[in-house]
Amino acid sequence: MKKIVILISGRGSNMEALIAARDAGTLPVEIAAVISNRPEAEGLETAARASITTHFINHKAFAGREAFDVRLAECIDQFAPDLVVLAGFMRILSEGFVRHYEGRLINIHPSLLPSFPGLHTHQRALEEGVRIHGCTVHFVTPTLDHGPVIIQAAVPVLDSDDEASLAARVLRQEHLIYPQAVRWFVEGKLSLDNGRVRLAAEQTDGAALIAPAMY
Repeated sequence: MKKIVILISGRGSNMEALIAARDAGTLPVEIAAVISNRPEAEGLETAARASITTHFINHKAFAGREAFDVRLAECIDQFAPDLVVLAGFMRILSEGFVRHYEGRLINIHPSLLPSFPGLHTHQRALEEGVRIHGCTVHFVTPTLDHGPVIIQAAVPVLDSDDEASLAARVLRQEHLIYPQAVRWFVEGKLSLDNGRVRLAAEQTDGAALIAPAMY
């Protein structure tokens, strides 16, 4: 069975979705460890209750980003994971770290990349007046939030939305697509071809989301 290590900084709701999928038998992985850069991260307690090994490495104890990343990689590598999963890990990773895990480091981002990389994605979507928003699972590259896309989910943006309501709608989709992306990886259904992800699974061309709905 393939092994994954999950990195978190806070509550880790996407981590919870991965644990739930594992426990339901729909995600055939061993979650070898959950690691946080914040000792007070709530997700560490959640992982411990699920009998998952936890570690925290306080980034504030290091002189710079590269030194922290070296220590983080040392911690990860002791578990020899097949895949490293960023689940709300609020650190910009150094190029050396990203290169070390090239092709086996994935992230989930709360927008339809390449739109709205970085922070405050839901507020920016509202300010721009987009009608469709969503989330993206992608391979991590040294360029922030620009790695090859694995899977995306789109949701409508309603006239009544504020940042909180839109974020909640997107988060529900994050919890669906992240376990799916990890499953495709561990089942060997993902490949990288000239910077694009190829999926060894049946796809259809009939799906569409139109927002606002036509009537």
